[in-house]
Amino acid sequence: MRVLSVVAVLTFANVVLVARAHESLKVDTKGGSAKILFEATIDGGHIPELNGKYKLRVTEIAIAAGGHVGDHNHLGPGIRQMTEGEMDYIMPDETVVYRAGDFFFETGDVSHRVESPQPSKHLLFEILPLEVEGASLILPRDK
Repeated sequence: MRVLSVVAVLTFANVVLVARAHESLKVDTKGGSAKILFEATIDGGHIPELNGKYKLRVTEIAIAAGGHVGDHNHLGPGIRQMTEGEMDYIMPDETVVYRAGDFFFETGDVSHRVESPQPSKHLLFEILPLEVEGASLILPRDK
């Protein structure tokens, strides 16, 4: 099994983020940063359709008090774990407040935005296409 450990920092400040080399996007953000803590290619196991095509990534997201990440989707599904503070997770039909210690699943295909009334951090455990470099968020595709 090939394991790749990555530490990269992406800063959110109303900038263009690149999800794929050929796909630039613009997501309105303020006061956030993302640090990729770990990546590993899925290579082995009992689901051969995933082998060599997908990877598992763990990213830490920090958002300052009053910060936000505008409407977006993700390139892949994943589990999120709140580690500090709280954030408002705003979907088209529902808003959920997640607090430190909470876990939730995100399919990636439902538009949402995040507002952080206080400093917050959470971990993203995602399954992504192998070729994805940088941010996994993309402009909403379900609207």
